[in-house]
Amino acid sequence: MTDSKKRLKVTLPKGSLQEDISSLFKRAGLNLRFSSSRDYRPSINDPEVQIKLLRPQEIPNYLIEDDEFDLGISGKDWVKETNADVETILDLETGGVRIVLAVPDDWKEINSLDDILNKFHKEEKILRISTEYLTLSLNYLKNNDIYKKFYGDKEPIVMTPWRKWGENNQVKIFLSFGATEAKPPDEVDIIIDNTSTGSTLRANNLKVIDIIDTSNALLIANKKSLKDEWKREKIKDLKVLLMGVIEASKKLHIFMNVKQENLEKILDELPALKRPTVSELAGENNNGWFAINTIIKKKDFLNLIPILRKYAQGLVVHEPRQILPLDLA
Repeated sequence: MTDSKKRLKVTLPKGSLQEDISSLFKRAGLNLRFSSSRDYRPSINDPEVQIKLLRPQEIPNYLIEDDEFDLGISGKDWVKETNADVETILDLETGGVRIVLAVPDDWKEINSLDDILNKFHKEEKILRISTEYLTLSLNYLKNNDIYKKFYGDKEPIVMTPWRKWGENNQVKIFLSFGATEAKPPDEVDIIIDNTSTGSTLRANNLKVIDIIDTSNALLIANKKSLKDEWKREKIKDLKVLLMGVIEASKKLHIFMNVKQENLEKILDELPALKRPTVSELAGENNNGWFAINTIIKKKDFLNLIPILRKYAQGLVVHEPRQILPLDLA
C-alpha cells in the first residue's frame, strides 16, 4: 500500500496547449475537471496526482526547483529556450509548432535573414526584432555569416523590462509578452515567433521567410523527483497511460474471417505488431473458416485493402483507445 498523503505534483500548460493536453489525458483515462475557465487547479480522478496550470514558458524552470513540481508538460521550444536541466520522459507528439522568422508581406525583395541584414546595414538603420525567444534569437543571429561579417562577435542589444544588455546598437531584440505578430511595422521591423498554421501571421500582413526550429509538447520531469522511488514509479505509470494513447493513434485493430485455403496467403502479407491471433471458427459446420485478429500500423491499412478484399471476409476495423507498453523498465 502507498502512503495516502503522497502526491505527485504535476504542472500542465495553460493556453494554446491546454486543449490538446486535456484531450490526451482524457483518452488516457485521466479526467481533468475545471470549476471554471479561470481554474488553475483542476481536480483529477487520480488521488495521487495534484495538478496546477502554468504558462508553458515557465514550466521548465519550475521543474528544476527542489519541491516545486515533479512532472510537467511544456513545449520542446521552451525546454531549449530556458536551458532547464530537466529529464525528458516522453515526446507527446502533439501541440506541434514552427519557430519562424516573419516580416511584413510587402517586403517583396526580402526572402532571408541575409537579405534583412544587408538591407538594414546598407541603409544604416537599426534592426528591431520582437520575440519571446531571447536565447534562440540571439543564437540565430550570432551564427549567421552576414551578421558576423558586419558586427563580428558583438551581441545584439536585448531589451527587457528589468534588464538591458549587449553591445551591438544596430540590432535590438525586444522581449515580447504576447501578441508578437501585432508589433510590426510600428514598434519593431520583424518578429521571431511560433505558429502552427500561419493564419495569425497572415492576418497581420506578415510572411514567413525562415523556419528556425520546430517544437511539440514533451512530458518532462524534475531530476531530483526521479531519485525518489515512489515518484519514479508513479511517473512511469503516467508515462505508460500517455504512451498507450500515442501508440493507439497510429494503429488499427482488425478482425476478419478467412478460409483455410487462403490463410497463409493472408498471413504472408499481413504486417502486425506481433504474430496475429488465428483461431478456428466454432461449430462442426465451420467449413474450414478461421478468424484472424491482429493490430497493424494505420499507415499500412490502405495498401492491404486489395489483398484483404481478395482473400478475406467480414472485415471489422476498430481504432483502439490505448495500447499500453507494460514492459517499461
